Amino acid sequence: KYYSYVLCYVDDVLCIHHDAMQQIRAIDKRFPLKKTSVGDPDIYLGAKLRKVVLENGVEAWSMSPSKYVQEAVKNVKDYLQEKEPGRPWLKKAPTPFAKDYRPEIDISPELMTDDGTYYQSQIGVLRWMVELGRVDIITEVSMLSSHLACPREGHLEAVYRIFAYLDKKHNSRMVFDPTYPEIDMSAFKECDWKEFYYEAKEPLPPNMPEPRGKEVDCRLYVDSDHAGDQLIRRSRTGFFIFLNTAPLIWFSKRQPTVETSVFGAEFVAMKNGMETLRGVRYKLRMMGIPIDGPAYVYGDNMSVIHNTQRPESMLKKKSNSVCYHYCRESVAMGESLTGHVPTLKNPADLCTKVIPGGAQRDYLVTQTMYDITTM
Repeated sequence: KYYSYVLCYVDDVLCIHHDAMQQIRAIDKRFPLKKTSVGDPDIYLGAKLRKVVLENGVEAWSMSPSKYVQEAVKNVKDYLQEKEPGRPWLKKAPTPFAKDYRPEIDISPELMTDDGTYYQSQIGVLRWMVELGRVDIITEVSMLSSHLACPREGHLEAVYRIFAYLDKKHNSRMVFDPTYPEIDMSAFKECDWKEFYYEAKEPLPPNMPEPRGKEVDCRLYVDSDHAGDQLIRRSRTGFFIFLNTAPLIWFSKRQPTVETSVFGAEFVAMKNGMETLRGVRYKLRMMGIPIDGPAYVYGDNMSVIHNTQRPESMLKKKSNSVCYHYCRESVAMGESLTGHVPTLKNPADLCTKVIPGGAQRDYLVTQTMYDITTM
């Protein structure tokens, strides 16, 4: 037994069912649908959908914003030719940002009203690309989004470079692989937390439906770039949440406060990730999806991992205590387990740092995206 689902976004409808056409016809009786648009899903919210067969033989759905990206790049090219006739298009952009470029310390002249409005609109386009799976530009777009109120010429040039990068790398596809991940349980440690968090239990929806279908595993990869903002020294939180081997949520945002230590910045990031993870588990249960056991939380800071694995560890710094106890209580109630992952293998690095081109960046990108030419 399993539940069927109907996903509706304004006038876009997706039906998940073993006989989806039967359900679509039932909907059509009440709400007439355009006949030419009814069929196997092809495009949704601007992204192309299709089934692919992975190297392990598993069949999975995938999503590609390639068409949306190409159209957006074309619009930028046309705009530039109209605004600055004869301006050459950047042919080589192996990375979204130029080497050592930092938007927060850019002191180029402020943009006039028309250029500023155009900058804001293109940031909106880029942010939607990130929503559609272009996680390889998530940090750069997040950094530029912090300057919507007062953009500068250098910021607009950085936007042009991102589009030049996308021009050559538009063929990307995010694959929602249902395969169960291989989890090394030796990285996790279960302890008795009763002395510190008495009767701590994971909050469960009181009216959740009976679970049906196969169980799912939740994984969270979290990271922080301590004092990465060179102007105000705030850190950046980044994380990925995977459902089995399928990327579900990707996040990159500057933290609201200045953290004086790597330890503090990493704990703030982990707390933000766990908050989102708690909401995901709650929502999945309300959809009737069975979740047994904890989520697996990976971080690359050993001090944070040790402090969330060992009940006897103590924290006296008040400014970090809320995040500290939030994360530890999550472990105590069995909602999650924390384990260490090497920095070079942590995909959340993509959400916190501007990583230069090369093998390291390519490896992290392939953890969440595939090039369409390889499939």
